[in-house]
Amino acid sequence: MRKLKASALSGAALALAGLPALSHAQSSVVLYGILDGGITYVSNTGGSHVVKFDDGVSYGNRFGLKGTEDLGGGLSAVFVLESGFRLGTGKLAFGGAEFGRQAYVGLKNSWGTLSFGNQLDLTNEMVSAYNISAWGSGYAIHQGDFDRFNGDRLPNSVKFLSNEFDGFKFGGLYSFGGVAGDFHQNSAYSLGAHYANGPFTLGVAYTQLNNPFGIYAFDPYAMIGTSTFLGKPTISVNATTGAITDLYANTAFVVDKQGTFGVGTSYAIGNVTLNANYTYTTIKAYGQSSHMQVGEAGANWQITPAFNAVGGYQYTSFEGHHWNQGTLGLHYLLSKRTDLYVSGDYLKASSGVDAVIGYSFTPSTTSTQADVRVGMRHSF
Repeated sequence: MRKLKASALSGAALALAGLPALSHAQSSVVLYGILDGGITYVSNTGGSHVVKFDDGVSYGNRFGLKGTEDLGGGLSAVFVLESGFRLGTGKLAFGGAEFGRQAYVGLKNSWGTLSFGNQLDLTNEMVSAYNISAWGSGYAIHQGDFDRFNGDRLPNSVKFLSNEFDGFKFGGLYSFGGVAGDFHQNSAYSLGAHYANGPFTLGVAYTQLNNPFGIYAFDPYAMIGTSTFLGKPTISVNATTGAITDLYANTAFVVDKQGTFGVGTSYAIGNVTLNANYTYTTIKAYGQSSHMQVGEAGANWQITPAFNAVGGYQYTSFEGHHWNQGTLGLHYLLSKRTDLYVSGDYLKASSGVDAVIGYSFTPSTTSTQADVRVGMRHSF
């Protein structure tokens, strides 16, 4: 009965929308998605190697609807509803949110788009595409994603994103915390700009989260593999067995502020595009403040129209620790929508740090970790 009712309501809605007496506006709705799956080998996760099925790596799995309606006078209504999910299990990602990847409605004119909902921040819009290693291997985000280069979004937000004017665009976003009596708590904001001129591009952004929570809460050991974080222990070690217990696996490490500045640039020389980026992130908690810096460089070589190679190197420093990571990915297009790829990462951390690549695996029991993946991606 529920399906029949839903079908009847949908049919009635479509019929009404099509009546010329009600509206002469032009509208469209597009269904789209990405499916990514494959096999991954990891050298050391908690003391042992693992071979596993993994998905949403090269690109996050998604299923979405986006639409626009011409309101006349150069004004349009727009919306996006985008769900993230695990291909291996069919379960929803993003904490089980039905439209955890994006969900917004807004108005667009010749200046840009004003929108309301769960939306990508300006770090994603302006600079995260310069994370060249992640184009080679989806695991190769920056350490712990402290700088939000993994394509992150902010809930309960109001956002303006300009159109492009002579290669320049800009935007801003504010995310409401919704805490009674405290306008600041759980809030966030993001600002950014981007410029493109021929073979040259440049992006810059700043994003700040006050009291990060939910899927962006902190589990320091799982994120970067350190035994201390802002002066506090992150693990306990069994003196007899050596077994490690993550102290913040179930209850998040409370952070007052996470602020990240990022800048990225690219330059195309023939069929090779050079990329570089730098981020500076401040984490404040318990009266302490620490800073993570990440520098990255690499290139995308379009060997043939169907085959490309992507390589990148990252250097990270935080609280006296250092990480060096190299990445290589090979991608072959069977068509415009179907891609086969093989990728690999190698991470070497400072002594005493349990290496973990991109907040993607259980930390290693040593200062090194490596992965190799063979996968397939299809878009529609």
